[in-house]
Amino acid sequence: MKLIFVASPYKGDIEKNIEYAKQACRYVLNEGNAFFCPHLLYPQVLDDNNPEERELGISLGKEVLTKCDELWAFGDNISSGMFEEIEFARERGIPIKRITHLHMETKEQTLLRLGM
Repeated sequence: MKLIFVASPYKGDIEKNIEYAKQACRYVLNEGNAFFCPHLLYPQVLDDNNPEERELGISLGKEVLTKCDELWAFGDNISSGMFEEIEFARERGIPIKRITHLHMETKEQTLLRLGM
């Protein structure tokens, strides 16, 4: 099982983007991998509207990215935060995968496929 860093948009329509990030994480699980999605975690603790706290969240995410096997970039557009994460991964030789369309299984289908 690989550990996948999930990169997807956050700023803008935050509610919609959070839902999309959750779907992206489910996609990673359905592919048989574990995930780390910093923008589902750090905005729960840090204020993304505070530039210093936003930068801290991005830095913390990059630290975990160094431990990930791959970065998967989700969505039709690459946000500035995603671009920064992708460049960071590229500089460190971390494989990058681009996913623009999600094929989703239900939670029940995932559990059955995983034998649970």
